[in-house]
Amino acid sequence: MPEESAGLVVATTGGRVEGVREGGLAVFRGIPFAAPPEGPLRFQAPAPAERWDGVRPAHAFGTPPPQLPFFPENPVVWQPSDGMDCLSVNVWTPGGKGDRLPVMVWIYGGGWKTGHSSSETYDGRVLARDGVVYVSFNYRVGFEGFGYVPGAPANRGFLDQAAALAWIRENIAGFGGDPDNVTIFGESGGGASVAALMTAPHAKGLFRRAIVQSMAGRYLPEEESRRISALICEAAGVRADELASVPVERLLAVQDAPLASMLADPTAWSTPEAITAFSPTVDGTTVVDLPWRAVRSGAASDIDLICGYTRDEFTLWSLQHGALGPVAVPAPGQSPPRSIALEDTARALGLDPSAPAAYRAGYPGESEGALYTAMYSDALFRVPAIWLAEAHTAAGGRAFLYEFFWGSPALGGVFGAAHAIDIAATFGHAEGDIGQLFFEGGSLPEEFVRISGDLRSAWTAFAAHGDPGWPRFTADEAPTRIWDVEPGMAADPIAPSRRIWRAHRNA
Repeated sequence: MPEESAGLVVATTGGRVEGVREGGLAVFRGIPFAAPPEGPLRFQAPAPAERWDGVRPAHAFGTPPPQLPFFPENPVVWQPSDGMDCLSVNVWTPGGKGDRLPVMVWIYGGGWKTGHSSSETYDGRVLARDGVVYVSFNYRVGFEGFGYVPGAPANRGFLDQAAALAWIRENIAGFGGDPDNVTIFGESGGGASVAALMTAPHAKGLFRRAIVQSMAGRYLPEEESRRISALICEAAGVRADELASVPVERLLAVQDAPLASMLADPTAWSTPEAITAFSPTVDGTTVVDLPWRAVRSGAASDIDLICGYTRDEFTLWSLQHGALGPVAVPAPGQSPPRSIALEDTARALGLDPSAPAAYRAGYPGESEGALYTAMYSDALFRVPAIWLAEAHTAAGGRAFLYEFFWGSPALGGVFGAAHAIDIAATFGHAEGDIGQLFFEGGSLPEEFVRISGDLRSAWTAFAAHGDPGWPRFTADEAPTRIWDVEPGMAADPIAPSRRIWRAHRNA
């Protein structure tokens, strides 16, 4: 419960807002940064929010964007009766007007079809107490945010993100933040968002630094987005020119319809492992190119970058596919079990037939299931992070690379350092879905608390000064920060993967 709210009033471009005092922080929730994307604004770029008179309470989170639960057993966070007034920001601040503290802006992931800033997982109280102004916000996901709609702008979710960043630049000084020292950071789809925003014309000048955690490396050519949209229209029984009048819930009900086609023949699609039907479209405008190509042009060379990955990114899906044994875990998607033959895996990933032998030689002693996990981890997350660091460095930018090595002890340690485990380290608590999945008992082990403290210190130092405390990335040595019980450095820790994909990448 809020401790107090008297006097916590800040003037914004939309009107005055009243926050609450919680644990020594001023917290503001649910401040609109754009109008509800409904009616004539549906499938359009975000429009300015309507101004209000008087003081608006900013005590509760705004409505999440339309979505279904990612896991069937998860709570429902949006219902049709909730409406579309979902574009809002939240601020946790230890300061006040005139303080000019570093600003850290979180962009959530969720397979491009789920995610919302009101998730307990992203509560910013611990991070803000480390001396930064922490901001989170909602953006449209699923078909509303990333589905192809004829005549509508692509990647509307990214346009929402840029609108939120513009709001932050205009207003954050009133909350004690420095508008000239904004760091954006995110994980998975959030990390991919950060990477794309680095060179997006509509986000130019809105942030100074970027932290890309486990970037989802799947971006779609426009013709593929058209195919996905056509399959969804077919499943919904509508024409493409009727989409703006189709109820949101009707599209939600069929949003995964393209997955069957994607999973049945992955070689017929340009990108591997359809965890979700949605991904950003490379439209040349909102996403100018694949991020590692785009940054090579030098368009983001003035932005400082941290990027990295977890050691065992694909474990969650490998367990679901039976590659690591018959362990019952929540299924992170609807994809069916499949062959783990590495030759089939190489074909699905667009690698030539020699790749499995190269993986076996590069990682001797590993099981076929572990190599399957490594191949998909590389394709989807690990190698794209390295490509981004390589490209940014080649263009004259400052980049720092890391690997999150610590593995969850849950279920006897089968997860390892799985995708998303680093989120708990980033936020310093075990609340929300991530805590429930990776930390038995809902609390962080003592050794993980130390890792979290070290990582947050690096992230906040980077946000403040551009230096996380380890050497910059160079293409020849690839110095990499290892996040484990005892943090350390390693030179090119997944060198075999880097060599294999350098020979086979189509990037």
